[in-house]
Amino acid sequence: MSLMDDQIRSVLARSGRGRRWIWGVLVLVLLVAGGGYAAFRFLGGGTDPEVSAAKERLEPFLGAWETGKARRAASYTDSPGDAESLLDSVMTNLDPAKTEITAGDGERKGDEVRVPFTVNMRIPGVGTYDWDSEARLRERAGKWTVMFSSPMVHPKLRPGQTLALSGKGARGKILDSKGHELQAASVTGSVDPSSGKGTSGLQARYDDRLSGGKGARKSVVVADRNSGKAVKKLTAAKRAKGKPVRTTIDPRVQKAAADALSGVKKNAALVAVDPRTGHILAAANQPGGMNRALEGRYPPGSTFKVVTSAALLEKGMRPADPGACPKFVNVEGRRLENQGQFSLPQGTKFEDDFAQSCNTFFIGSRKKLSDSTLRTTAQAFGIGGKWDVGASTFDGSVPDNTSDGDKAVSVIGQGRVEASPLVMASVAGTVKNGSFQQPVLVPDQVRKKYSAPKKLEPQTVADLRTMMRSVVTKGSGKALKNLPGGPHAKTGTAEFGTDKPPRTHAWMIGYQEDSQLAWSVLLEDGGSGGSDAGPVAAKFLKNLGK
Repeated sequence: MSLMDDQIRSVLARSGRGRRWIWGVLVLVLLVAGGGYAAFRFLGGGTDPEVSAAKERLEPFLGAWETGKARRAASYTDSPGDAESLLDSVMTNLDPAKTEITAGDGERKGDEVRVPFTVNMRIPGVGTYDWDSEARLRERAGKWTVMFSSPMVHPKLRPGQTLALSGKGARGKILDSKGHELQAASVTGSVDPSSGKGTSGLQARYDDRLSGGKGARKSVVVADRNSGKAVKKLTAAKRAKGKPVRTTIDPRVQKAAADALSGVKKNAALVAVDPRTGHILAAANQPGGMNRALEGRYPPGSTFKVVTSAALLEKGMRPADPGACPKFVNVEGRRLENQGQFSLPQGTKFEDDFAQSCNTFFIGSRKKLSDSTLRTTAQAFGIGGKWDVGASTFDGSVPDNTSDGDKAVSVIGQGRVEASPLVMASVAGTVKNGSFQQPVLVPDQVRKKYSAPKKLEPQTVADLRTMMRSVVTKGSGKALKNLPGGPHAKTGTAEFGTDKPPRTHAWMIGYQEDSQLAWSVLLEDGGSGGSDAGPVAAKFLKNLGK
């Protein structure tokens, strides 16, 4: 073995602190031995192994940052706590849809290796944004470590600063029917304060329209981490001009509804519609948040007897026909009863059963109806159709009956029958108008209103009007008895859950004879329709009269 071979073997056997010296000696030996430029290329074409080792350590740092794993990225740095905090802040604030970070060729500067890299982000509301920076690495305890600093993340950053988004543009407003900003938080929904994006309700549904479209409406800025105040703008943004969304809400009716629910301790909703046009005049929820007025799914209880009565009337019954109302009735081994186990005396008429909300009469009359009758009759009230309202709604469900027991509870609005407060307000509106008019909240966004596949007979409508007035004058709707305007109503107490005795939702629906107003009140777990929902409905109508 030659002397040169012995020298190479000795050099290659060394490691640790003298690594840079070792490679220097090796290169010198090769050059002296006559290898010249060819020998230097054999060792890597000019690539410094120290630089390669540093880049190998940098790659997992950049990869973790690229995928939003701030803690993992920080573990490759000399200041894990600060690194995690800033990287997490930047990625959270910018919320990029995609991030790519590409490292360039590094070079040695004294005891450091410096590697340039490019960050490329696709940021919603901004578009593509990229910037160049440089990482510094030093060897610590035998391994290369990223020297973390704010300017390394972005050259414009200084300690105590971060990257953020700013300039949301002029967001359009959600308006009531009079052109004023709508005061109904559960209908309008909310906007995320950091991103400016609608997150619920109409704000989410019409975000593009309200915000001015999908263009670069926001800019990337350097922001102070304590105050959140923008210090320097890094990208330009067009001044987005959002367009307003105009609704059918009548501010006077909305305020009357909201005030009527004020003080109610239960989750509650109150909806009002114009029976002629279907325009939603009010949609109030207590408390705010979920728009249960339009989207809630509940058993409607005895308010559904309007639909059941329509089915019986169209089978030939009349309001003056006799209708027995015993305390109990048995169906498939199950005892069903009236609320409070009341009964009505001999000689009671169908109209009286409706006014007093006698369950046993309606259950006893179920055999006059086929398994599909309730579903097809409900169609005349628009229930179960696909409504194009301009907002999210639950449009009701009345399935075909599958057994005698299923029909027995369906005729009184229990079992698988479901409706929203909006649906039940529309039921009252159908009686008032004589035919179904699909509810509408945002008229210029409605492509095609739903049309009911059938209509009620004129005599059926006339009889339902008489019976709903009887609820107020001599039945369970006495809370409205002395109010002006000729109120017509139907109460409902809907059982739910498995408690014994069962818990109940309280309902009342109705319309005004002398004005174009139909309404629905729901109190979740609220007790009785007549005694609990009735006073809320009365308060609403009184508020309108002020």
